[in-house]
Amino acid sequence: MGKLGLRSVLFAVTVYILVISAAADLKNLKIWPMPLSVSHGHRTLQLSNEFVLKTEGSKYPDASGILKEGFERLLDVIKVAHVVDDNVSYDGSSPVLKAIQVVILSPSDMLQYGVDESYNLTIPAKGNPACAYLTANTVYGALHGLQTFSQACHFNFTTRTIEVHQVPWTVVDQPRFSYRGLLIDTSRHYLPLPVILKVIDSMAYAKLNVLHWHIVDTQSFPLEIPSYPELWNGAYSSSERYTVADAAEIVRYAGRRGINVLAELDVPGHAKSWGNGYPSLWPSKYCQEPLDVSNDFTFKVIDAILSDFSKIFKYRFVHLGGDEVDTSCWTLTPHISKWLKQHRLNETTAYQYFVLRAQKIALSHGYEIINWEETFNNFGNKLSPKTIVHNWLGGGVAQQVTAAGLRCIVSNQDKWYLDHIDTAWQDFYSNEPLTNITNSDQQRLVIGGEVCMWGEHIDGSNIETTIWPRAAAAAERLWTAYDNIAKNPNQATRRLAYFRCLLNQRGVASGPLTGGGRAAPEEPGGGYASEVVDIHCKATLSVAILSNEYI
Repeated sequence: MGKLGLRSVLFAVTVYILVISAAADLKNLKIWPMPLSVSHGHRTLQLSNEFVLKTEGSKYPDASGILKEGFERLLDVIKVAHVVDDNVSYDGSSPVLKAIQVVILSPSDMLQYGVDESYNLTIPAKGNPACAYLTANTVYGALHGLQTFSQACHFNFTTRTIEVHQVPWTVVDQPRFSYRGLLIDTSRHYLPLPVILKVIDSMAYAKLNVLHWHIVDTQSFPLEIPSYPELWNGAYSSSERYTVADAAEIVRYAGRRGINVLAELDVPGHAKSWGNGYPSLWPSKYCQEPLDVSNDFTFKVIDAILSDFSKIFKYRFVHLGGDEVDTSCWTLTPHISKWLKQHRLNETTAYQYFVLRAQKIALSHGYEIINWEETFNNFGNKLSPKTIVHNWLGGGVAQQVTAAGLRCIVSNQDKWYLDHIDTAWQDFYSNEPLTNITNSDQQRLVIGGEVCMWGEHIDGSNIETTIWPRAAAAAERLWTAYDNIAKNPNQATRRLAYFRCLLNQRGVASGPLTGGGRAAPEEPGGGYASEVVDIHCKATLSVAILSNEYI
């Protein structure tokens, strides 16, 4: 064989080895969601018992303590409730990581839609002293970097120390979509405040950044509204309510974790509970929703609610619902039917009138509006240009919305409704928000997506196991660059199984990967396995292996 032929063979072999090596590295990667760019090695560092946060060179003063609290949470989650041996003496066989240097370029910690969430993380294999480096444009990017760092840390049961595996690490990361949401529903079943706060913690682990709070509905009105205090007479009971202070705490707690709270006031339908406090909001005693379109008092109440909202919910957007409006009460109620005729309106145009008037009220309070897709389907060209259309009924709507120049959030029910417990995580992972949208300008109008945890069959006893791990599958779709998404979701099984068990370690009651939501584990067994994987669920992986899904 000549030199050229030998060279070609060696080059081909080298490329083959690199491809196989890269595939092996990807296979052994334990980060969720997948970063924009990531490389790692095969060495191990021990985390010093005096591991500290350093901020020299950072422009962020942390006057509010957001970064400090994030670092303290980091220490808590990497210990996973184990007792770290403070008296361990390091034998010098592996370097000791003594600090993480965090440099934030912006002095502001204002949290709003579109805030920069990018970060760069480096964990070197050596140094004197060894130190991890995290840079970000904002403190919220830094919080995401700390979450990624936490997934590289492991408790060693032999030494009783924390170790950082697979060093050196180099991570360059940023989200694909600015809106990555999870809806919770406190109207169909009341969720105690500690349950909501725990859901927020778990959202941060997966880098979700919007808690869509569907506060009220037909069944109950649990939130205190100071301007109209009898509205919460529509709560299930006097103890199943949220005070203004409770709502403010949810917003504060979420904000310190980089999560915005989107409040929803669903009008004019889904509002029967309003009339328990103010019966004149009903069309009649016997026909109780949608809200009375003919009564100016209806819009006075909406105005007051949104005014009270604006003092608590600082997110740029408010959700005004607008879905599933059965207008038959309006024509069946004599005084409304008369009003419709006087104003030359029918059921359809009255529905449009109501939604557009509610939009104007929200705009007057400084909000941009999100409405469910029925509003667009019925009178899309009349909506405020500041409207975001929330797709939920099916495919193709996002294409139509963006073609019309409006923004869109994707939550199509066949893929991203968590209460559809027969939907497997692979379906959540495969759901692409930009399906059939090829124009780059229109693609930018899809601001993100949201998984929805409707509450008809959910309360504090089962909400976590219904949300996770399927919400994490959607979280990677929304965070990770399109080219880095696994083309076959089963290629992500190993990483997601690892993340699922990481959630379990952190006290989040995530279900297994097998089956749909709230599935039971397939077989007896613990949550730990070989050192190659470190932490994963035997049941999930054994079933995946048997079905040739474990890649």
